[in-house]
Formats: sequence, C-alpha cells, structure tokens
Amino acid sequence: MTQKSNLIFIAQVGAVHGVQGEFKLLSFMDDPVSVLEYSPLLSQDGKPALVITAARAHKGQLLVRAEEAPDRTAAEKLKGLKLYIDRAELPEIEDEDDYYITDLLGLEVRGTDGSVLGRVKAVEDFGAGDLLDIQPKGGASYYLMFTRENVPEVNIADGYVVISPPVEQVVEGEEKEK
Repeated sequence: MTQKSNLIFIAQVGAVHGVQGEFKLLSFMDDPVSVLEYSPLLSQDGKPALVITAARAHKGQLLVRAEEAPDRTAAEKLKGLKLYIDRAELPEIEDEDDYYITDLLGLEVRGTDGSVLGRVKAVEDFGAGDLLDIQPKGGASYYLMFTRENVPEVNIADGYVVISPPVEQVVEGEEKEK
C-alpha cells in the first residue's frame, strides 16, 4: 500500500483580474475565506508557492494579491497553480460523522455482505449534498449519495466504507403483481 501524502489540496489560482497582479483564488474549503488563514500555501511538491498579501471579495469571488505576483504578467504565470497545505495545519475533526474528503479517496467500497465492490474515486457536491463517485472493479463509475443510510460504515483506519445502496423499486418493462 502506498503512503498517502500529508498535503491537502485546498485552492487553485484562477484568472487574472486587472493590471495590478490581482487574481481569482478558487478555494475548496467549507468556508472559502478560511484559505487566507494558511500561509504560505504550498505547491504539489510541498515547497512554498504562494504568500497572500491581500484579499477581497468581488462579485462573489475571492480576489487576492501575492508576493509572487507583483504585476499582471507574474499573476498570469500562476494561473492554474494548485495550492496545498500540510495536513497537520487542519483542525482535528470532532464529530464522528465528519470526514476530510481526502481521507475518503481511494477507500475500498464493500457491500453489507463484505464483498469488495470497488473504490471511492472522488467525492462531489453539485449542490444537493455529497456524492461518492464509486469506481467498481469493472465498468463505469457511479454516484451514491453520502448518507448514513447509503453508507452505514466508514472505517478510515482500516481503509474501507460499507455501502447499502437503495434497491430499485420499479424495474422497467415489468408489471407489479397484484
């Protein structure tokens, strides 16, 4: 088993705004502004990549200035840069029903009977709640709502989740018996 990195992906540099070196910062934190609490932000190799010097909200987005981008040209070179923090900087999770998404990625997916069904490929939220993107052993991945009913057990330490997906109520082409 490969050791997981201690780096957590929390933000990405977006488009440049204006001529003074400001740029959009896409934060993946629950509270997008909390990304400002971490400095410097790190590159994928763990080296310091960005020191934020100023930030402001603008039309629902976070605009920032950084030491590394004194002007527009320098800011343009940062576009697309993925930014990380060391996991040790994150607060401990106190609620047993809360998880860091990074801890769920790659976990083995098991059925309630213990059979191995696949792995957690990603965790998405399109606005209606968290979805596990499950990659089965063969075939296309599928989404499952990340609820206690659908995912009755999460065992980060042992590397698996147990799922109990909802059973289809109506099968196309079949009639209900009376």
